[in-house]
Formats: sequence, C-alpha cells, structure tokens
Amino acid sequence: MADKEPVAERPEATVEEENASAAAAGEEEDTGAQVAPIVRLEEVAVTTGEEDEDVLLDMKAKLYRFDKEGNQWKERGTGAVKLLKHKENGKVRLVMRQAKTLKICANHLVVSTTKMQEHAGSDKSCVWHAADFADGELKEEMFAIRFGSVENCKKFKDLVEEISESLTKIEDKESEDGSSTAGLLEKLTVSETKSDESAKEETTESGKETETKVAAKPLE
Repeated sequence: MADKEPVAERPEATVEEENASAAAAGEEEDTGAQVAPIVRLEEVAVTTGEEDEDVLLDMKAKLYRFDKEGNQWKERGTGAVKLLKHKENGKVRLVMRQAKTLKICANHLVVSTTKMQEHAGSDKSCVWHAADFADGELKEEMFAIRFGSVENCKKFKDLVEEISESLTKIEDKESEDGSSTAGLLEKLTVSETKSDESAKEETTESGKETETKVAAKPLE
C-alpha cells in the first residue's frame, strides 16, 4: 500500500491579524449611511453692550473693592479694564470684566468728580470713588486697581484725569452761560417794569389834563 503524502498544515491566524483584516474590510465597505447629529447648534449673535462705543483704553489689570464691613480690600477680579466713549452722547464709562468668566466687576461713568489718587506704597496702583453699577444696582464704591507696570498705571490715571477735567470745564462754561442768561433776563424784567411804570405815569398825566380842560370849559 502506497504511503500518503503528508499534508502541510496552515498556521492559525493570530488575533491581531484577524482584527486588522476586519478593519480593512470595514474601511473598504461603504454602506452609504449618514448619521445626523442629535442636536443642531445654530450661531447666536452675542452683544456686549459696547457696540456703540469707541475704545479709548484697554489694559490688563487687577481690581480691588474696599469692603466697609470688613474694613479690608477684596479682590474683584483680573482682566481687561476699558475706557469706552459713546459715539452719540460722548459720555465715557469705565468697564472691567474678569478674564475667564467675562463677568463685569466694574461699570461706571467717568464724571467731573472722578479723582484718581496713587495708592499708598505702590506706584503701580491707584484709588478712586465711583457710583458703580456692576452688581445691577447703583452703589457708592471705592476701587483700587493694580497694573503690571508704572507706565500703564500712569497712562490710565492721566487719561481718566484728562476726561474728568474736560467735563469740569464744560460744566463751568454751562454754569457761566446760565448765569449770563439769568442776568440778561433780570435786566429785561427791570426794563419792562420801568417801561410799565412810565406808561402808567403818562396815562395818569394825560387823564389829569383832560379833566382840567373839561372843568375849564364854560357851560352853555
């Protein structure tokens, strides 16, 4: 009986080779199916309230608020402090937002009474009082702000003082104009009073002359 030829056994495929083959087959096979997103996100226009204002100053700083109850300074946040001038009415306001959350930590107008003072012991900081609206209600606050350099602090302080002084000049001029107008009205009132008195005197004298002529005329 003839001997059978030995049959070569095929080596078993490794797990890695099988996974690779399956992945390749999956890439080659295109079912044409499309998966729609569960939630469709739409673009939303975000407004900051600064669209009608021009930026006069924009600097990084750290803001503090004085806590009267605790008699100490408390940090309000670190971020960009801006001086914004309204395009129509020309009013300038100070706005500061926290860098990470964008939460407003200062929001008030720069007025003629806004006075910047250097913080004791630091030439990179300055202090001022303001009627602030950052918390949704108008409150008298005392702020301190610290910059990264003396130059930035000086630039901020000088610009605020320049705006405050220009407002003072405008208010003084309006006050002078108001006084001049009041004086002119007073003069006009006095002149009109004298004119009325003169007219009354002339009327009285005219009446007396008429009565005299009537009395002097003989009876017929």
